[in-house]
Amino acid sequence: MGKTKRGKGTKLMAVADRAGLPLAIHTASASPHEVTLVAATLAARLVAALPKRLIGDRADDSDPLDTVLGAQGIEMIAPHRRNRQQAKTQDGRALRRYRRRWKVERLFAWLGNFRRLVVRYEYHADNYRGFVQLGCILILLRHL
Repeated sequence: MGKTKRGKGTKLMAVADRAGLPLAIHTASASPHEVTLVAATLAARLVAALPKRLIGDRADDSDPLDTVLGAQGIEMIAPHRRNRQQAKTQDGRALRRYRRRWKVERLFAWLGNFRRLVVRYEYHADNYRGFVQLGCILILLRHL
């Protein structure tokens, strides 16, 4: 969620379905890059099946990540970074799905409605993770 008044911040990673409902939530320190947190986020999923596709932003444009996810049968859809040195690996057909990324952003907006998560009153990460999971449960209950 960003830097806190106490110093270092927390990064919140999420996987959502096509309706914007949470499938996986993972919290980590703000210092590691998002590419390194994708595997931990997939391991923290709430459903047994792996997703067929993951839509990420430009930060997720990584050939090693594409290789790891491809071995698991997951297609990574992310636009290429502007300073990419290697040859492009995605064409426009797969990137048409990138327009659906707003559904994941909508999940973060729904979580932003819970003031306790935005301000992060909790000092300990386990307490914060518990409130994030509680917020996800409330979002799921609203859509049943």
